[in-house]
Amino acid sequence: MARVATVIADLFEDVEYTSPEKALLDANHEVVTVGFEGGMGASVEGKHGAKVDVQHSIADVSPDDFDALFIPGGFSPDILRADDRMVAFAKAFMDAKKPVFAICHGPQLLITARTLEGRDVTGYKSIQVDLENARANFHDQEVVVCQNQLVTSRTPDDLPAFNREMVKMLVLGH
Repeated sequence: MARVATVIADLFEDVEYTSPEKALLDANHEVVTVGFEGGMGASVEGKHGAKVDVQHSIADVSPDDFDALFIPGGFSPDILRADDRMVAFAKAFMDAKKPVFAICHGPQLLITARTLEGRDVTGYKSIQVDLENARANFHDQEVVVCQNQLVTSRTPDDLPAFNREMVKMLVLGH
């Protein structure tokens, strides 16, 4: 099964991590958390108090170690995109045409990586103009699948569709 890197920082939207993580684990995929620091005692806290252990530091991983990338929403993607290593990590998945899953504000990391031009995407309403400025084709839909590589959704309400398409992509295409 697939090994999915999950890039995460403090202030992630709790359910936008926990629900997709459960869907991936239930489908027998491995979910690996990657943050600024990782290993013993390293953790991040969600907007609503969920704590997630961070297994690996971005300094200690390579995109080659993983089959797919998952970017939960909340404030985490904005924090992540300030770090060039995180931007390069996300860009590598897009350039290699590996599956990428981004919900809510998750596409912010992909905007900074300059990987969305010409792509069909969705995201939280407040980043619609940012996505359009990145020359992405914005669609106000619960889930958008682009080129059998990119799955995006808008809000926690869209999680059932997001989770379904994410798991489906890993089964069908990768």
